Amino acid sequence: MHIIHVRADALFQALADATRVRIVRLLATGQGEACLCELVDSLRQPESKLSRHLKHLRQAGVLDAEKDGKFVYHRLVTRHEHLRQVFAAIQALPDADGSFAEDRRRFSARMRLRDGGRCRVGIQTMAVIGALDGSRTESRSKRQA
Repeated sequence: MHIIHVRADALFQALADATRVRIVRLLATGQGEACLCELVDSLRQPESKLSRHLKHLRQAGVLDAEKDGKFVYHRLVTRHEHLRQVFAAIQALPDADGSFAEDRRRFSARMRLRDGGRCRVGIQTMAVIGALDGSRTESRSKRQA
């Protein structure tokens, strides 16, 4: 286990992005850990975008990661009381537009696909961002078959 020193400026810079707050908020729900594919399916964001945000959160000392086969599991660093308080505050944020409730619903459903407590199915859906006609979802598992 690595010793992580969290600097206040790095912590708040890491949390100054809506996508990173969404990631932290999901992980703070008590599910423990999630792999990139589970976050892609839950947040409906491209794999590359979420990968970049996860890296930023790890570098800031907010997340820890563990590789298991081809999957990397990300979890909140909760060894420090000040981080636990920050995570609790993020969880307590209002959800005026219901977007977090939707993220959490998709996350709970996605976590039920685990086999033996681990992700084994890869990305099931992915958001198509930047399309002129808006976002749409397509099955990635069909392309992988």
